[in-house]
Amino acid sequence: MTDARLSAGDQAPSFTLPDANGTPVSLADFAGSRVILYFYPAAMTPGCTTQACDFRDSLGSLQAAGYTVLGISKDAPATLKTFAERDALPFPLLSDEDLTVHRAYGAYGEKNSYGKIVTGVLRSTFVVDEHGVLEQALYNVKATGHVASLRKKLKVA
Repeated sequence: MTDARLSAGDQAPSFTLPDANGTPVSLADFAGSRVILYFYPAAMTPGCTTQACDFRDSLGSLQAAGYTVLGISKDAPATLKTFAERDALPFPLLSDEDLTVHRAYGAYGEKNSYGKIVTGVLRSTFVVDEHGVLEQALYNVKATGHVASLRKKLKVA
């Protein structure tokens, strides 16, 4: 069962999650700022590494355009710490081990994996404006090329 999907114009569900060091991070911490939240299936897997490194490599231009990037997965904080250190990821990675935030954003549910219907994390990206409203709600994005596509949508050079 897929939890309800969100759409542009919806209020972004609030959350507080531990980062790679166990420090709580809340969406409310970024009030007045634009935030890119991206949900990914598992740290240190090939696709998730590609996507995280694409965000890392685009971080300067995204920050210059006023965006903060936050990655969210079901991995434990210790795993996120290893991932961040291994791949020099300079943005917060947040742990949602019980999938509460994934479900609130509709980023967990049924998906087609190599022809089989399975339940799992839906690779998804959300852009939250300064007022906590979703500008973009993108589901089932591809790991490769997604950041370039997102930058084009956001008109970030």
